[in-house]
Amino acid sequence: MESRSLPVPDGLDGARVDAALAKMLGFSRTFAAEIADAGGVRLDGRGLSKSDKLRAGGWLDVEWEHKRGPEVVPVLVPDLGIAYDDDDIVVVDKPAGVAAHPSLGWEGPTVLGALAAAGFRIATTGAAERQGVVHRLDVGTSGLMVVAKTEHAYTSLKRAFKEREVDKIYHAVVQGHPDPLSGTIDAPIGRHPTHSWKFAVTPEGKDSVTHYETLEAFPGASLLEIHLETGRTHQIRVHMAAHRHPCVGDPLYGADPTLSARLGLTRQWLHAHELSFAHPLTGDWVTFTSDYPVDLQHALDILRGD
Repeated sequence: MESRSLPVPDGLDGARVDAALAKMLGFSRTFAAEIADAGGVRLDGRGLSKSDKLRAGGWLDVEWEHKRGPEVVPVLVPDLGIAYDDDDIVVVDKPAGVAAHPSLGWEGPTVLGALAAAGFRIATTGAAERQGVVHRLDVGTSGLMVVAKTEHAYTSLKRAFKEREVDKIYHAVVQGHPDPLSGTIDAPIGRHPTHSWKFAVTPEGKDSVTHYETLEAFPGASLLEIHLETGRTHQIRVHMAAHRHPCVGDPLYGADPTLSARLGLTRQWLHAHELSFAHPLTGDWVTFTSDYPVDLQHALDILRGD
């Protein structure tokens, strides 16, 4: 068992317990919420829940069970495709249901675990459970993801993603018909104020820019091509939902379950279709594309009436 006792600084007066612990002690907000739920947070001797507000100057006592960090477990993922592989990088075609890397609370397969099981050697830079990972896809999102195999490739690609020098093109089927049919959504994204697993457009969020263009329109839905300038967690899902056109099959952000069922979808219709960047060794501009997986193609065929 570990513990800390400290005063609440003025800058966190009125802050939620989970958000404040994340800032003060370096926890993830999810782990901070778990500590509060387990009764491990007290303010001036009074127990607090994760959503309670702190008071500046109060004395905070925090007690938690030390957790062993998530580990990469080698497990083959037969559906994981390899779009490209050389001495510096591997570009994977990730199926839905696979996380980019291990994390607390996730017990399913991961890209890093699949690569390890297949004998790939990955760069050692980064946290132990995220070594070689320079960007991520949601568990329920399929498509292209590049992983660094050398330290130089890791540093180069991390810089390229940070400086927005990577072209990321997604295809998404959303409910309704965006108006205008093509446009840009420029709205900051941050943690949802009341839901620990969601994100939302919020004034306190990080700069987030999404460009979209309608490729096809169907009764009640549209196929969009989406270019991301930034890469925030759940960015496309949050922006389209805020635009009142959630991704079909995405109940977390307001999708119609009736439409999802008619299309046979058990996850959001969202696919990382194309990925382009300067190769970290040669500097050559390289582009990779991924076809729609079976479940997304099936849903699209129904919408098209094929």
